Amino acid sequence: MDFRKMTLEDLNKISTNLNNFDDFWTFGIFKEELTNPQCHYIIAIQDDDIVGFGGISVVLDEANINNIAVRFDKRNNKIGSKILQNLIDISKSLNCYFVTLEVNVENSSAIKLYENFGFKNIGIRKNYYKGQFDAYIMKLMIEK
Repeated sequence: MDFRKMTLEDLNKISTNLNNFDDFWTFGIFKEELTNPQCHYIIAIQDDDIVGFGGISVVLDEANINNIAVRFDKRNNKIGSKILQNLIDISKSLNCYFVTLEVNVENSSAIKLYENFGFKNIGIRKNYYKGQFDAYIMKLMIEK
């Protein structure tokens, strides 16, 4: 599996197959993110096919994971873990001291993944997802 920076062409490919991924941001929001110098997105490629992606936003010394998505038919193959590790590595290379994220309180598999990487639950955002689902705020301190 290879990883590289996401391009607008990659976003166009992903957007034509949105039904292969979770319900996430619109094409317009992603396009804005790709042009924002504070945002860093990667794609996971397997057999010349995009199987997942993830991105962070960096403000000062903090990285926030905006999203990690793996194609439905490629889940449970450690792709999400590899994307997460790449995003943490990018955060380190940008001299961030910690990484934060939000995760649906009912998404036990994602919570377990983040905990396995050392993320700690530091709070909750009420009605964060679609105005009805709570999110845990999780944080990982990066060792320098």
